[in-house]
Order: sequence, then C-alpha cells, then structure tokens
Amino acid sequence: MLEYAWLIPVFPFAAFILIALLPKRTLWWEDGAVYAIGGALGAMCLSFLVVWDVVMGDTLIDGSQRFEWLVVGDFSVTFGIWIDQLSAVMLVVVSVVGTLVVFYSGGYMHGEGETRRRYYAEIMLFISVMYGLVIADNYLLMFIFWELVGLCSYLLIGFWYERPSAASAAKRAFIVTRVGDIMFMAGIIILFKYVGSLDFADLFSGAGVAAVPSDMMILATALIFGGAIGKSAQFPLHEWLPDAMEGPTTVSALIHAATMVKAGVYLTARSYPLLVQAPESLLFVAAIGGITALVAATAALAQNDIKRVLAYSTISQLGYMTLGLGAGGYLVIHADSAAGYSAATFHLMNHAFFKALLFLCAGSVIHAVGTNDMRQMGGLGKVMKITSLTMLIGSLAIAGMPPLSGFWSKDEVLAAVWHAGEFDPAFMMLWVMGIATAFLTAFYMFRMWFMTFAGEPRSDYHAHESPRIMTVPLMILAGLAVVSGFALFIGDGFKAFMEGSIDGLLAGAGHESVFDVAVEIFTDPLTYLTLALAIVGIVLAWRMYYVPGFDRSVFAKGFNGKLQRALENRWYISKFYDDFAIKVVYAASLVADAFDRHVIDGIVNGFAYLGGNMGQVLRRLQNGNVQRYTGLIVVGICLLLILVLYVLPWGGW
Repeated sequence: MLEYAWLIPVFPFAAFILIALLPKRTLWWEDGAVYAIGGALGAMCLSFLVVWDVVMGDTLIDGSQRFEWLVVGDFSVTFGIWIDQLSAVMLVVVSVVGTLVVFYSGGYMHGEGETRRRYYAEIMLFISVMYGLVIADNYLLMFIFWELVGLCSYLLIGFWYERPSAASAAKRAFIVTRVGDIMFMAGIIILFKYVGSLDFADLFSGAGVAAVPSDMMILATALIFGGAIGKSAQFPLHEWLPDAMEGPTTVSALIHAATMVKAGVYLTARSYPLLVQAPESLLFVAAIGGITALVAATAALAQNDIKRVLAYSTISQLGYMTLGLGAGGYLVIHADSAAGYSAATFHLMNHAFFKALLFLCAGSVIHAVGTNDMRQMGGLGKVMKITSLTMLIGSLAIAGMPPLSGFWSKDEVLAAVWHAGEFDPAFMMLWVMGIATAFLTAFYMFRMWFMTFAGEPRSDYHAHESPRIMTVPLMILAGLAVVSGFALFIGDGFKAFMEGSIDGLLAGAGHESVFDVAVEIFTDPLTYLTLALAIVGIVLAWRMYYVPGFDRSVFAKGFNGKLQRALENRWYISKFYDDFAIKVVYAASLVADAFDRHVIDGIVNGFAYLGGNMGQVLRRLQNGNVQRYTGLIVVGICLLLILVLYVLPWGGW
C-alpha cells in the first residue's frame, strides 16, 4: 500500500472541496459533517494500511514515487512521498486524533449554526495539509505544507473572528510563527546553495552532507530548528500558543495533539541526519527544550483558565520532546544509540493521545458549564462521571504515573538526557530542569483536576454529562492513554522500530531486547526519583486544593507577592513582546512613515511642483498670438546665428 500513500491527504482535501463548494441544499447532516467524517475515516484507514506495511519492514525512501513539478531550462523541481518509521508514527497520530476530533465536533459545535460549514471545511484542510507535510520527501514541499498549516491555524484560531480577542490571537499566532518560518526558509536556502537539491535523499546522503562546510551546517541546522521554535511554540517564541485558546476547544485539541505544534518536533526529528553533523546545534536544541519545559511548567501553576493550563502543559511537554531529540543526537554521535531519538518520538505519540484527551475533556466541561474559569467550577465529578474519570486518566498519564503511557516515554526522555550528560556536563543541568518539570507537571495538572471536579460547586450552573458523540471519543483516547505506552515492548520494541528511520547514522551494533529495556527502567534509581517527585506533586495539589482549611494565600505573599504576580503574568514575556511591538516596532514604523511622507513623497512632490510651475510659465507663452510666435522665432534664429558664427568659433569649436 505504500505506493498509494499519496492518496492519504487527498481524502480530507476532497472533503474540504465538497464542503466548501457544494450548494447548501445538497449538504447532509450538520452542514457537511458527513463529508468530514468520511474524509477523516478514509484517510485513517489508508494510513493504517500504510503503517502496517512499515511495521512489516517496508519503507518508501528510494525516490520511486516522484513526479516532475517545475522545469526551467536544465533545472527541474520534483516532489514525491517519503514513508519510513517516523512518517508512520506521525500518520498514526494525525489520523487517530484527527478522526476522533471530527466525531467529537458533531456534539461540541452543535449550536454554532451556519458557521459549522466553514468549521468543517477548515478542519478538513488542516488535516489534509498536515498529512502532506508528514509524507513530503523534500524540504521545499514540506515548507509549502508548513505554510498551509500556519494558514489553517490562523483561520481556526480566529474562527470566532467577531470577537476582538480571537482576531488578535489569530494574528499573533500568524505573525510569531512567521519569524520561525523565515529562519526555516533561510536554513534550506543555505543547504540548497551547497547541495543543489532539497530532496531528503540527496541531503541525507554522504555526498550531500560532505558538500556543506561544517560552519554552514551548524548555521543551516540551527535556522531549520528556528522554524520548529516558532511552530512548536518553544522559548522564546512560545507565547502565541496560550492565546490561541480563543478558538474552539476541538481546534485546540487538534493543534496541540496532532497538527501544528507537532510539526516542529517532526521537522527536528526528520532533520536528524543533518543535526548529528552539528553537535553545537544539538546542544542548542536541547537547551531550548529544557528551558521551555521548565518556564512553561512554572507559568501553568498560576493559570485559572482550564485551557491555558493545558496550553502551557503542551508547551512544556513539547520542550521534553525537543530536549530528548537534542540529547539523543549526542547519544547517536558518542554512544551509537537511538535511545534519545526514539524516546522523543515515543513521547510525541503518547502525548498526542493524552493531550487530545485532556483538551476534549476540557471542551466537555466548558460545554457543560459555559466558562473556562476553574474558580467557578468544582464538584463536576458528581454529575460528569465519564468526563471526570477520563480526565483523571489523562492527568495521571501526563504526570508520569505507571503503567500509563506518559510514564514510559517521559522516563525514557529523562534517561537519555542523563546519559548524554556523560558526554557534555551541560546535559546534567538540563536533566535537573527536566525532573523539576516532572514535579511541577504533576502539581499543576492535579490542581486543575481538583479545582474542576472535586469539592462542591462554586457557581450556580446546571451541569450534565456530554452526549455520547462527545464521550465516546473521550473513552477511546483514555484507552489509548492507558495502553499506548506498552508499544515500548511490542515485538522488538518501539526503540528498535524507530532505529529504522535513522539506520544510516548507527554503526549497526544491535539494539536492546524489550526485556533489557524493562529491566533497565525498573532497576534505574532515577526512575523512582522522578516517580517520587510526581507523587509529591500530586499529594501537594490534593492538600492545597482538595483538603479544606489550607491557606493558599501564603504563597501569594511570598517574595512580597512578586513571584505570584510574575507567574500570573506569564513571567511578563507576553508583556515584553507587547511593549516591544508598541515602543520599538510601532515607533520605527512612525519614523518610516515620516520618512516616506516627508522625504520620499517630498522629493516626488517637489519634482511635481517644479514641473507644474514651469508649465505655468510656459503656458503664458502659448497664448495663440501669431505675431508673438513669429517674433519669438526671429529672436530664436538670431540667437542661433550668434551662437554658430561667434560663440562656438571663439571657443575653438
């Protein structure tokens, strides 16, 4: 089925075309929802068939499925598909989460009226271009889909564009991610300059790598990762993602679990054959990941909007994945091991399931109570048992509680960072940041759960459980959050499976058996240290937000309340960008405007004024008086004769 993989994005794209262009009277249930469900299911079924072929050992990276796109003289641009183990993991993530979100939308968007048609069309386009990004076989085609992903996120974040906050959030996301996109484009231009191609097959080959000077490889890989910093909301370009919560919660689930922000992690993993040639870039990748994980986790501590808590949680978990990829590159170089690479991609898959679950649970809560503010919730566990239980499973998974999926992948990431510390001490500091993040994650996630579902109601709402069309996807995702971690032990294991996508970077020393992996996890004291910190975080959240009588104001008073205010204001990073935009960018635009008006326009208008006045003078000569014209002709002839007969000879002409 690999040769038909190009059809995967066609299914949702065809649904997009049908929903967008068919006359309204021909649309069926829910203003085109039936086409959306059909497109999502078709793509998922074909994705599973392709993934099965990959699991059986087949890949499509030989360029046999390539098509000529553009020819200019002797230069041609081609495009095709690239299916390997990394592509397979992303196909599973996008297809499963995308399909469940589409089904869930049938209940969540029920009251949106005429806008549902636009919603389903944009969702289908979003899923389609993400599929295209995943299976692209060169950086140029990937960049095209990369930009289309940004367009779709802009449209969906600003779905309720009549709200100023939603319109502003959409613009902010679009502008901030463009910063990363420019870096991405600059990086691939550098590669094209030296290799003459943007095809993965050419760039990742020995000849392609050798053609790029080492200093240019460092610059190119750092710039390509800059694209991931923007798209995956890594520090310091991370503040657009919490504001992106202005869109429907289903959109948030799709962005955070399967599409836009995962694209940056996928780009970094896909660029591994280049990154391992630049250890400096790998350390930069890891440092950004570690800083992002910790900064976002601290910012989540003081958020009261349930979706913002989950948004910062996503940023933090993406930081884990980035940290794992950076550390994993060092293990490839120095230890001939794919442990970090496989751990990061494993966490990408597991996170997709439990983060989609958490966001859809949040949507179920918001659908029931009509507010995002957790301070107005409480006691919902009594009336929303399915939502409460499934969100508890998601919270335990992200906190790293065994045997749920987050435990296996998060532990593998931290283990990889620890082992990378044997080759560079900087990774030891990053490991400390990682385990601190594990403690904070457990605390803020259960702070959210206790504030939402435990205790007594804090507002006069009449909540009820969501309909089946919403709760069934929750139960499926909860099941995946429970079992997906065991992919680490199926067959030869997830680690051995992922080694296939970077096989050329390893010396072929063999991989650990699944039994050895299990023994290593359960005999490593660091596993129990991380687990103990997570349990302490959960217990602390229980004591502070569930047990009556705890005075939480003591934390607000600490450091004269400055720390609390800093957390509530997201470390003032967003404020810094706003101030920078107003005081620097806007001030520079005023200077540019004044220069344009008074200098550029002044010169142009000056020439126009001079020409107009000269015309006024000449106009007086053109008065229709024949006698004056004759006199001027005679005077002109006389002056010409004087010039020819006397002036020019005198000057030696």
